[in-house]
Amino acid sequence: MADTTLAAQLARFAAETAAKPLPEDVARSVRQRVLDVLGLCVAAYRLPTSSAAVGYVAEQGGRPEANAVGVPDALPAAQAAFANGVLAHSLDYDDTHLPSVLHPSAAVVPAALAAAQAAGADGAAACAAIAVGLEIAVRLGMAGYDTELGNSVFFEHGQHATSICGAMGGAAAAAMLMGLGEQGVLHALGITASFASGIIEANRTGGTVKRLHCGWAAHSAVTAAALVARGFTGPPTVLEGRFGFFEAFLRGEADHAQVTQGLGETWEVPGIFFKPYPANHFTHTAIDAGMALRARGVDPNRIERIELRVPSAVIRTIGQPIETKRAPETGYQAQFSGPYAVVAGLLGGGGLGVGLDDFTDELARDPVRRALMAKVDVVPDERCDAIFPYQFPAIVRVWTDDGREWTEEVLANRGGSQRPLSDAELATKFHANVAGRLPEETARAVYDLVARLDTLPGVGDVMRPLGTLTDPTPRP
Repeated sequence: MADTTLAAQLARFAAETAAKPLPEDVARSVRQRVLDVLGLCVAAYRLPTSSAAVGYVAEQGGRPEANAVGVPDALPAAQAAFANGVLAHSLDYDDTHLPSVLHPSAAVVPAALAAAQAAGADGAAACAAIAVGLEIAVRLGMAGYDTELGNSVFFEHGQHATSICGAMGGAAAAAMLMGLGEQGVLHALGITASFASGIIEANRTGGTVKRLHCGWAAHSAVTAAALVARGFTGPPTVLEGRFGFFEAFLRGEADHAQVTQGLGETWEVPGIFFKPYPANHFTHTAIDAGMALRARGVDPNRIERIELRVPSAVIRTIGQPIETKRAPETGYQAQFSGPYAVVAGLLGGGGLGVGLDDFTDELARDPVRRALMAKVDVVPDERCDAIFPYQFPAIVRVWTDDGREWTEEVLANRGGSQRPLSDAELATKFHANVAGRLPEETARAVYDLVARLDTLPGVGDVMRPLGTLTDPTPRP
């Protein structure tokens, strides 16, 4: 039985992947995601929560094994993974997989980079481990998607699939890089399932705890692999067992075929969506619709009413409580507000259309934006329901004081396979994220190194320059 369990099949997949070159589209996607995560970590460093997380790990001390962004001295690998995981997810600018509706790279990449640096693994091994970790994370997430419900069962239970499944994927990656072999990956999955956690209530009513989730997942992943190296073991039936992962998190409502069907042949990794905007992914098509309306000449001063039509399942995140979503108090709350997203698109911004500087506490409380947000209703739409969760569509209708009605339909997300971001756009995102935080020369060097990550003798040359930032001052 131990050789045929779901975890055993995932462990075998990890071992087989490590033994041969990655498919080129998978390798390219991994390099892009490492670049994306590192840019996000640098950009997020100045948040007060980032300063708190990084300060916490810097005070712990321990063996210098791996680098965290903004910390000049190396840290224990699990602590570095924690810090970078917190940073990677803190701006809600990290990638998303559908239909699992989770953000895999923010947990898997920090865990793998820390483990690779600590173990002295080369870039090719790091890329293979990241690919495996991402694939495992999203497949576990897909197992928790209910087609009849039209939503993730994790989400329905109030659980953050990103941190729960990300910890599992990160553990497989860390075990590979620590040289633990097929059985080591199996045991790492078995142990990490007892560490995986995350509650998503902060999406609804506030709090910054969600920023910790990917850090804790990455920390759990590296810790589990290190404990396996010291002799700890996990149950081979950790996923499908009577008291296993699926029973504990999904009450047994899991599609086991999603975990192993086509494993190693059909990769999910290249299809993970990149985020063009630093906000909850459910809001992105609302931003696009607002931008399109602005391009058509809609005057915000003449708007009387706005209707944001979205999939029913996302309203709890971006439309409820509507009073809070119409009047966010902070830039962080604005990232989860459908009304704010439409308004941000209508008014325009930086980056790839709406950027980091468009989500500040000051703009969240700006009277002009609040006046417009007060006119936004967030309602369910049957056409959007039929598309979700393979895309996060939105239909925006606007009525102006001259009696005109304007409509924009955005049924596919920018950054996904139907509307992919180009290498140039991903480079723009990276350089915008690190601007003013890394010297230009350092930014170019990191960019060039990541572009050939799978040829490097190690990942230390990528990580060490990120320990010193030009402007580490916390900002609101």
